[in-house]
Amino acid sequence: MASEAADFTLSAILPDKSYLFLFFNDEILVNKQEGLTPIPTVYDIMHLNRIEPADLQYIGTFSGNQYFAVKITNKETFAEFTFLKLRNAAETITEKYGALAFRAFHILNWLKTNKFCGCCGHATKVTAQTQEFAIKCPACDHIVYPRISPAIIVAVIKEDNILLAHSSRFPAGRYSVLAGFAEPGETLEDCVRREIREEVAIEVADIRYFGSQPWPFPDSLMIAFIARYASGQITVDNNEIITADWFPATSLPQIPAKGSISRQLIDWFVEQNSNI
Repeated sequence: MASEAADFTLSAILPDKSYLFLFFNDEILVNKQEGLTPIPTVYDIMHLNRIEPADLQYIGTFSGNQYFAVKITNKETFAEFTFLKLRNAAETITEKYGALAFRAFHILNWLKTNKFCGCCGHATKVTAQTQEFAIKCPACDHIVYPRISPAIIVAVIKEDNILLAHSSRFPAGRYSVLAGFAEPGETLEDCVRREIREEVAIEVADIRYFGSQPWPFPDSLMIAFIARYASGQITVDNNEIITADWFPATSLPQIPAKGSISRQLIDWFVEQNSNI
């Protein structure tokens, strides 16, 4: 997707051919009607007199269409549209729009938390450099790019079972694969070993890359792996992890909704064991 200048000239907006990611907190506005474009155009919202063009943040151009984003502070009712939790939007929004929506949400959060320079405290501004998003301090020239925090997420397999855990952050009864942020100076494989050891006290081997997914809550890049159980007995840390166990494909607990890479890992495990 082309980014062009980050302070895109708003006068160049073609309202009926430009799409808008409108957020209230962590919810996104989508079309209620099946079979139609799930994301409203700028015109859809502007003609309701709910936002002004100057409020919009240019996100980029994809397949000839322009994309913008905006956050509102008061939840409103929009004709033919409804708000949906962005975390749960993957099943409703097509893959193309889902990736763009995550990008938009990430950028808006980044702009919100970088209004002032971390070096001198002066107010920052979005640069007009091409092919990149960046914030620059006009006083000391310090440049800040969108933060991306790498995190591993891993399906640990023991024979015909997968390791699933209930985190203190999960809803009651929800289980998922283990995850954690990479620390300075470690490889992603080192991170896999450390996180599994810290959270459930077991060792893993044969770590293999599975895939990745941007996860802008607020700025993660989830990097997924599959690993084989090597040794140890499950002992949870009772901090992040409350309980954990081995589960066969035929008897899984409540798991994450489709769309997340955690669910993709679990679905892969079920598929691999469907004929066993």
